[in-house]
Amino acid sequence: MDFVLSAFEIKPKGMSRLFDSGVYHERRQELMNHLPDAFIVLPANDFTPKNYTDNTFHFRQDSTFLYYGGHDLPGMVVVIDSATGQTSLYGREISLDDVIWTGPQPTLTELGDVIGVEKTHPLTDLQQAIDQARKEGRKIHYLPPYQGSTKIKLTQWLGFSLDEVDAHYSRELVGAVVKQRSIKKDIELNEIEEALAITKDMHLEVIYESRKDVSEADLLGRIMNIVCRAGVDTAYPPILTKNGHVLHNHERHHILPKGGMVLGDFGAESTKYYASDITRTVPVDPVFSTKQKEVYSIVLQALEASAAALKPGISFLEVHLIAAHTMARGLKDLGLMKGDIEEAVKEGAHALFFVHGLGHMMGLDVHDMEGLGEEAVGYGSQFKRSKQFGLKALRLARNLEPGFVFTIEPGIYFIPALIDQWEAEKKFESFINYGQLKAYRDFTGVRIEDNYVLTSEGARLLGPPIPKEIHEIEFLKQSQLDLKDRIA
Repeated sequence: MDFVLSAFEIKPKGMSRLFDSGVYHERRQELMNHLPDAFIVLPANDFTPKNYTDNTFHFRQDSTFLYYGGHDLPGMVVVIDSATGQTSLYGREISLDDVIWTGPQPTLTELGDVIGVEKTHPLTDLQQAIDQARKEGRKIHYLPPYQGSTKIKLTQWLGFSLDEVDAHYSRELVGAVVKQRSIKKDIELNEIEEALAITKDMHLEVIYESRKDVSEADLLGRIMNIVCRAGVDTAYPPILTKNGHVLHNHERHHILPKGGMVLGDFGAESTKYYASDITRTVPVDPVFSTKQKEVYSIVLQALEASAAALKPGISFLEVHLIAAHTMARGLKDLGLMKGDIEEAVKEGAHALFFVHGLGHMMGLDVHDMEGLGEEAVGYGSQFKRSKQFGLKALRLARNLEPGFVFTIEPGIYFIPALIDQWEAEKKFESFINYGQLKAYRDFTGVRIEDNYVLTSEGARLLGPPIPKEIHEIEFLKQSQLDLKDRIA
């Protein structure tokens, strides 16, 4: 292996994106304390082929593997044995062919050293270790798999069918991981702040460049240029659309119309893969129209009221309802809702306009740990998910604790198909002025989103301030137009 060791003087991919080894050691120790006498298997993700084996989708490591094992490399497995206090890293040793095709790579031993792992083994030895643990009557703890190749490996290692793999994941391990990963340490908050600094530049670019006859695809290219230059990736596929009432709109073939708006929901990852998630809605014209200002102001008031209510012990469900009441009162002032607003929100009439939940946990995943089960992360044993339209989409309901990082993202949407259905059914006629809604059929939607960490005293807005006040956005757009006129 001399050829690898000498080549390792060149920093290989991913090694500069690790915390100190002590961070991973401490995390694994805390997990062992939560689950004594547990044999825990944490597989890394694999490359996923696009259309043939060697042409793969962009690789993204499993976030729990990143949390405890650090490495952004496929095909490895971390085994944590809390009975012995020992962690082992299983993987494949690099070959000369690997070096020829992918450049210098560390040895398996070196990979173990930088994450504080005591023992490393060839991946071929893993089956023997699992078999020995099962022979001793020990349960194999693993998390619910979401990647097909991981499911197949688990069937081979454990002798389960695919259905049994899905059914027999460790609820105890899920609970321990959720409890631990939910509380963000300062080093994690620093990573989210790093991601948000990049995200600010992305959103400023959209504010500056959103104007009549510009394409959505052009805006996407501009924000991806910023991401690529920063050497990172987006935390999720960007939403960048003139049709803000389509919640997860990934179409980008439209041209921005005069008098329209652009909704941009996107965020960068940090160099250590922590997410950011910001939404802004901006006018295509240099200023918002009167109608746009009115709706935008209601959404902004909801965000501010929600943020002001944040404190340890409050349930996120309560915060969501504060936003819902704020927006419903604003819509009543516009003449779009009517009647007793408290009753309207209780019955769910406001969900015609506010069809989703107020926010979600965020960390190494943009919807943090959602692969472990949305109920386990956002509800726990404290709450049961509502079946009411709109409210059932709330991803986070539980009582908030210091160290939680989450989004606040109220929105008001005018979805013609939904309006037509409710009106035909005469649904909530005592709360909704359907006649007044005709003037808003082409309005689309407004969403504003920021990221917060709960503290012992309340909450802190994460990242550098990203313009969201009407006067800020209009000033920046007009400044850009003035600059372009001077250059011309």
